[in-house]
Amino acid sequence: MTPEQEFSIVALIKTVNGWAWGPPMLLLIAMTGLFLTIGLKAFPLRNIGRGFRNLWQGRSGEGKGDISGFNALMTSLSATIGTGNIAGVATAIAAGGPGALFWMWLIALVGMATKFAEAVLAVQYREKNDEGNYVGGPMYYIRNGLGAKFKWLAAAFAFFGMIAGFGIGNGVQSNSVADAMHSGFGVPEWATGAVLMVLVALVLLGGIRRIAEVAGKLVPFMAIAYVLAGLVLLVIYADRIPDAISLIVTHAFTPISAAGGFAGATVWAAIRFGVARGVFSNEAGLGSAPIAHAAAQTNSPVQQGSIAMLGTFIDTLIICTITGLVIVASGAWQSGDSGANLTAAAFNSGLPDIGQYIVTIGLAVFAFTTIMGWSFYGEKCTEYLFGAKSVPVYRVIWIIAIPIGATRELDLAWLVADTLNALMALPNLIALLLLSPVVFRLTREFLQQQETNKTSPK
Repeated sequence: MTPEQEFSIVALIKTVNGWAWGPPMLLLIAMTGLFLTIGLKAFPLRNIGRGFRNLWQGRSGEGKGDISGFNALMTSLSATIGTGNIAGVATAIAAGGPGALFWMWLIALVGMATKFAEAVLAVQYREKNDEGNYVGGPMYYIRNGLGAKFKWLAAAFAFFGMIAGFGIGNGVQSNSVADAMHSGFGVPEWATGAVLMVLVALVLLGGIRRIAEVAGKLVPFMAIAYVLAGLVLLVIYADRIPDAISLIVTHAFTPISAAGGFAGATVWAAIRFGVARGVFSNEAGLGSAPIAHAAAQTNSPVQQGSIAMLGTFIDTLIICTITGLVIVASGAWQSGDSGANLTAAAFNSGLPDIGQYIVTIGLAVFAFTTIMGWSFYGEKCTEYLFGAKSVPVYRVIWIIAIPIGATRELDLAWLVADTLNALMALPNLIALLLLSPVVFRLTREFLQQQETNKTSPK
């Protein structure tokens, strides 16, 4: 391929990517979440406490399924808590200013209803595969919920999901870890890629149960450790937090001028990057998380939905918020840095010589769990299209891609995967809107049953 041909292909893909993640897509994601929130009468927002109770009670698992409800959420979180929480938040603020964090919060609030609906449908329409394991997700609730005439839409989701994972869930993650380990500890990129490849391979050999087991232990530990480090920094910056919040809210609706190394940003930039990075981080609407929740041991779609919605709450409203507040309160957002370097600078300013290592180690662990979680999503999409026998082949390709992503510039591949990421969201969002009456009915029946149980004589 000549340089001119490669340039024209990149230009074409960038054009498609700009359309795929442009205003129509961001509006569709936001409006779908808002529609579901209204239709559910704000059930997700009103029942966060119920969700955490169900999560705690679901540690052992009760009902049909392969993994506990707790481990289903941990598997989902293992895929969502990744570079988006550390580098993605920083990128949004660097490009859109502090106001981007406000729009990230907003998309997360309505995204809780989206994640809830996805899990409800995933459990309602799941089925068993040839090996006796429960499988589900958008491809199954599209086919089983909307009927044969929508099979093409289910296949489209599975195809896009199968390929998109190599970008958001593999190449981006391994490259980010390799870069962070090289910058922070001087570890060669190839060495990081090799270690990641071996560790991921060892986990993937055990299938969903092994992934869920590792995620159930690693994700809570690392998430709590990162949150505690962030809270320590917020205590250090306590006197600056009111001003930081004022900046975030003010510049969500007004442009912000250039300052220091910051180039300035319009309101549209704050909205665009806040919403886009928020969706990249919590994946509400992409259709990835319900693939994990379909395997949960539960007899109640709504109960698992109430657990699933916590994924968005924990990912964005807790972890991303802490990262964002530290970046704004520290003043590092004006430095001109972006991505993980900006987050590291913010943490290091409050915890000299320690902060950058917290970010580096956090990024490495989060990215590792993301690679595991997304491998499962890709496998299930592949299985839907080509049968269970295709899964071992997909795993081998997935494992080989890890060191490649860690050691090479994969801008074109990531651009393609990012575009396919948006395209996999389209079938899912269409299905959520068309199947929303099912979600509303199941939720209504669940609440009525709960009320009946309360009033029935013991």
